[in-house]
Amino acid sequence: MSPAATRGDQRRAALLEALDQALRKAGPHARLEDINVADLSRRAGVTRSAFYFYFDNKAAAVAALMDEMEDDAWDAAGLLGGDGAMSERIATAIRSVVEGWRRRTHVHRAMLEARATSPAVRERWEQRIAAFVEVVAALVESERAAGRAPAGPPATALATALLDLNDRTLERLVRAADTTGEDHIDAVVHLWTSAIYGRTTP
Repeated sequence: MSPAATRGDQRRAALLEALDQALRKAGPHARLEDINVADLSRRAGVTRSAFYFYFDNKAAAVAALMDEMEDDAWDAAGLLGGDGAMSERIATAIRSVVEGWRRRTHVHRAMLEARATSPAVRERWEQRIAAFVEVVAALVESERAAGRAPAGPPATALATALLDLNDRTLERLVRAADTTGEDHIDAVVHLWTSAIYGRTTP
């Protein structure tokens, strides 16, 4: 990698770090429009024009910040293919995702706003979800082929519905964290398990 490329990566990373800090500091009722690009650039030690060199707008910068956290989500998806009872793996994966969102509610709150206002960000989000749908659908098909899960709706449709459930749960967590307790998470796990297996103890 050339020195120029390295400096570019450092500037981009500094802008994302400044955005992360600004979102965290702004609090739960802040909106993206409250975040000032000039302030972000100053905190990152770059010019305002540099921000727009790396990002089309603040929504795109939030999406880039989410991209850096995608490894956590894939780690959670990987838990579905681990050892132990599938019901336990599903519970562990869902709780892992929830805990990740709880640690970064400021970023995820901004992402909800960004995907609602930016078609480009919304498309990136849908592409990300589509990748996870493939993972869950493959799990469903594997369990059905092994005789551990009964026939049912097309695996892709079922996976999409289950991930829609997760999406709504995570949105609820971000917007009203005090109402998304352990009972709610237990209910989500129950719905996943019963939807795939027709029972809660595969």
